[in-house]
Amino acid sequence: QVQVVESGGGLVQAGDSLKLSCTTSGLAFGRVQMGWFRQAPGLEREFVAGIGWSGGFTDYRDSVKGRFAISRDNAKNTVYLVMNNLKPEDTATYYCAAGVDLWGTRRADYWGKGTLVTVSS
Repeated sequence: QVQVVESGGGLVQAGDSLKLSCTTSGLAFGRVQMGWFRQAPGLEREFVAGIGWSGGFTDYRDSVKGRFAISRDNAKNTVYLVMNNLKPEDTATYYCAAGVDLWGTRRADYWGKGTLVTVSS
């Protein structure tokens, strides 16, 4: 059984930083592409960042480029999202996804339950 578990969300002020972690089990982590998505209240879920299986490829939505960084540790089955200079518009529930089609649909095979990030102004 595949499990995807996020952690690290919380309430921060604008300009602060936060690091999200996502640990998986039940899959060949080192062979899957991983991603972070987010969903704000009343809006559709959107792609935030993705990383290839080796970590050599990364992709970001335009609004987070230069502020967010995705990385992975295949030895720990964990992917991270470091978020710097957070803005109120970054407020959302952040979801980790495994088996993401980074070069196509950006659909994922497995999803976590999400972790809430709230950025106050």
